[in-house]
Amino acid sequence: MGEQLRLMAVHAHPDDESSKGAATMARYVAEGVDVMVVSCTGGERGDVLNPKLQHDPEVERDIVGYRRKEMAEAVRILGVQHRWLGFVDSGLPEGDPLPPLPDGCFALEPLDIAAAPLVRLVREFRPHVMTTYDEDGGYPHPDHIMCHRVSLEAFEAAGDPDRYVGHGQVPWSPLKLYYNQTFSRAKITTYHQALLDAGAESPFAEWMERWEERAERAVTTRVPVAEHLETADRALLAHATQVDPDGMWFSVPAETRRRIWPTEEFELARSLVGGPVAGPAGSPVDEADLEDDLFAGVREHLAQGGAA
Repeated sequence: MGEQLRLMAVHAHPDDESSKGAATMARYVAEGVDVMVVSCTGGERGDVLNPKLQHDPEVERDIVGYRRKEMAEAVRILGVQHRWLGFVDSGLPEGDPLPPLPDGCFALEPLDIAAAPLVRLVREFRPHVMTTYDEDGGYPHPDHIMCHRVSLEAFEAAGDPDRYVGHGQVPWSPLKLYYNQTFSRAKITTYHQALLDAGAESPFAEWMERWEERAERAVTTRVPVAEHLETADRALLAHATQVDPDGMWFSVPAETRRRIWPTEEFELARSLVGGPVAGPAGSPVDEADLEDDLFAGVREHLAQGGAA
């Protein structure tokens, strides 16, 4: 084809890249695709979620430095490039009423300020495909919602020479934008039943009881990743402060996942090269129309001499 394919995955915090689409990235790296992960914030306000490290003196002394070391190891495992946008974690407000977000945090930045460094990265890296979160952030964390807004802004603005002047030398228009759809009702139901069939306790029972509280998203794309699930697991385990190795994320062994759910799911949100169209949230795409490749349409476009 003459041009190396490039994929950019935009995430809110360090560890998000390893829990959402990591096996897909590992697959494309193995195929020779140039993959870049962008972390919007440093995860400074994230709690230590692994009970084994909650009172570790090294973690308590420098959580920011610790999370950067974790991220460097995950990047090494996945084989991707990585860039920090440099914004400050907003934290996850809790309470009723919710407290205000802290001054200077990512979620309170004006959109043009928050998007400018990502526009620059898009123009420098020149991705053919971008991935990020849907408008609800995957779950309503303020940084995830802001990550969606920033990613959409960069996708639409980076190719316009009249926008974000001075942020990158040459305009660049990515061809496709996807939303990660990490957990669907069908996937969680399949995991839950597999654990029950194996005589194990399922951590997903409560999720299923509360499922009516969240809208089901459309899936347009299922990427086969069976051979890369262990790589994704190792990358996630590298974020030791955030993930308990005995917790929910690893309740279904990789060998079982390879058999019962060997794909990662995405929702095509924008495309300049066609693809399945998602209807209203939750409306399914016909099985015959599902993609199995984030670069579907892109490969053909470039092979025919089309410009990105």
